[in-house]
Amino acid sequence: MDTATATLSMCPWHIFSSSPPSLRMHVRVSSRIPHLSASAVDKTLSQINNSGIIACLRANSAEVAMKAANAAIAGGVSVLEIVVSTPGVFEVLQQLVKEHPTMALGVGTVLRIEDAKNAIDAGAKFLLSPATVKDIMVMDYVQSGEVLYIPGTMTPTEILSACDAGAKMVKIYPVSALGGFQYISALKKTFPHVSMVASQGITIDAIGEYILRGASSVVLSDAIFDKEAIEQLNFDKIHKLAHSATLLGNKAVNR
Repeated sequence: MDTATATLSMCPWHIFSSSPPSLRMHVRVSSRIPHLSASAVDKTLSQINNSGIIACLRANSAEVAMKAANAAIAGGVSVLEIVVSTPGVFEVLQQLVKEHPTMALGVGTVLRIEDAKNAIDAGAKFLLSPATVKDIMVMDYVQSGEVLYIPGTMTPTEILSACDAGAKMVKIYPVSALGGFQYISALKKTFPHVSMVASQGITIDAIGEYILRGASSVVLSDAIFDKEAIEQLNFDKIHKLAHSATLLGNKAVNR
């Protein structure tokens, strides 16, 4: 491994914005992307870290998705992920970006480069995957710092590989099946410098423990967008769950 590639393995968060040209071996800059766009990713990272939670929404229609999203936002959610399988996901995202331009809005479970491109065109500030998708990792928008890509990882080897490829944050998935916050704690002993998002099966009352054990943030899906509430169009319940999650997330990161 050459020197430049080895440097990436330590996940330096600002390598693309501050390192000399000789270290930017894998960066392919598109003419459409501003040269100083790395600050966009830094801002998104800050929003995720300050929130402590990423609300993950999946719905059976664009109309329900929009109403559920607005209920969660009214409850205090500032970082929202819409699962790509949601009908009309890109139209919903585009509308939310228009209505809430300062929020960190993104698309999740992104596995195809086409979906990643459509999400970015719709205004996504971040993308999440349950695995590391190499085609997405090397996209111009990702490598130049315009959009944050959070690849899914499970093992130490996968975490290291994602960092080698330039990831600034990784998703630990499926965390509940791997031991929950205890698994995060074990990983942080080896990778204290890696920013980790815990994902899968996390409840609102567990937010504090995950953050305490080293997670930068947690993904909450059913915990906020309760399946029964979605089916019954009970957006008031979603608002209340979002409010509770937001309060606990803020408390955890400011502890």
